[in-house]
Amino acid sequence: MFDEVRQYFNSSTSRAARARIGQFLTPASIARFMSSMFEGRWRKVRILDPGAGAGALFSSCVEYLVSRKERPNSIEIVAYETDANIIPYLEKSIRWCESLCTSAGTSFHGEIKVKDFISSAITETEENLYSVPVELFSHIIINPPYKKINGQTPMSKMLHSAGIEVANLYAAFVWLSMRLLETGGQMVAITPRSFCNGPYFRKFRIELLKTTSLRHIHVFMSRKKPFGDDNVLQENVIYRVIRKSQKPKFVTISSTEGVDFSRLLSVRIPYSHVVHPDDKDAFIHLGIETNLDLKNMMERFTASLGDLDLEVSTGRIVDFRAKDYLRKSPRRGTVPLIYPCHFQNGFIKWPVESGKKSNAIVSTDETFNLFVEAGYYVLTKRFSSKEQRKRVMAAVYDPARTNTSHVGFENHLNYFHRKGKGLHSDIAKGLALYLNSSIVDRFFRIFSGHTQVNATDLRKIPYPTYEQLVRLGSYVDEKMPEQDTIDALVEKECCCE
Repeated sequence: MFDEVRQYFNSSTSRAARARIGQFLTPASIARFMSSMFEGRWRKVRILDPGAGAGALFSSCVEYLVSRKERPNSIEIVAYETDANIIPYLEKSIRWCESLCTSAGTSFHGEIKVKDFISSAITETEENLYSVPVELFSHIIINPPYKKINGQTPMSKMLHSAGIEVANLYAAFVWLSMRLLETGGQMVAITPRSFCNGPYFRKFRIELLKTTSLRHIHVFMSRKKPFGDDNVLQENVIYRVIRKSQKPKFVTISSTEGVDFSRLLSVRIPYSHVVHPDDKDAFIHLGIETNLDLKNMMERFTASLGDLDLEVSTGRIVDFRAKDYLRKSPRRGTVPLIYPCHFQNGFIKWPVESGKKSNAIVSTDETFNLFVEAGYYVLTKRFSSKEQRKRVMAAVYDPARTNTSHVGFENHLNYFHRKGKGLHSDIAKGLALYLNSSIVDRFFRIFSGHTQVNATDLRKIPYPTYEQLVRLGSYVDEKMPEQDTIDALVEKECCCE
């Protein structure tokens, strides 16, 4: 619905007119991604959308909240919009949200304020003898207008009198929105990235970082794609903050080329690397292209496979050459044959009843030299498609789960071993956890130009020390932890010493 409204709005207004008021409606895919960034459980939700347009942002937020297992008891929306031409679509969005909430058993109230957000917010947040306490918001989702502020206008003077000194309208919207956010409340905003450095936004940055806790920044690697049909050549970022003074230990930095969020890349880095503690200008270092130097980050891992007395090889069994020996199900006189399809939750699940691949290979004089002795091994998939979320995918082969004396690894796999034999269980689990981390995957994507993960590539990657791998392995039980936990463990055990 919202992309259709956006297309209609763009076709019925000129590019010059949209630029004059700084209004560029949010594509539905971006609205959905922004909504998904909100975290936590909320019983009572109060959403502010200060530049609502057609309502894509607050509608996506409502849809996301009521789709969760623990949905809110009540949702209230306050949407500001001054363009009379788009109000009918905004009203339709309010009705759609009400219908969603009714179906979910969540009480709903929506209010459209056809008035200027800047003047209204300043009036509501002014402190004087006659001011009435304003009801704050738990969620703010915002795509503010992008427009330079003329220093001689009444708006500029009004902002200055309110202690808000900014060079662009979007910063004023975000600054005032912060004031309307309740303690512990969250704001997700999409704006130009110009506020991250430079003197014109210094006071805004200081206020943002003093008032809120920065948790996530998303960078679009292309300037053209986020608002491509508006011909907006703008470097945009999306960021999530929480209204609290305590700063996080880590910030999530993610990126996509455009609006295909299924191909998102993400790392967690120390907050002090994003905002340097002694920087009086409070620059925000996004670091996807330069400051977040993955090569330097990987240099924290100081061991090579040789240092660890480990080797990596390609699976010896090429199935079409051994097709006469392959068996769909294990039987006497066979050994397990492991394919990529046996990967499950960071371990090897064998046998797999469904699927086209074989589960076993006959053990004969002709095939025996293709096997390795049973033991703990770490396997990685050699091939992945461009669409897959990860390039490097690792799993642990646990001999107790197959209970055989030997095993065969198919040629689409790499396997880590020690002189042809298995590894200590904690080393295997720690190594698989490390290889499944986001930092390794990002490093491989950026510094390898193909989708294959070959043994040669794996030999070039730096690794944690033996002691660090053992500690990582101690966190792995019957299955691999979730991705966020994996990344946090790697950061804790390997990057903060």
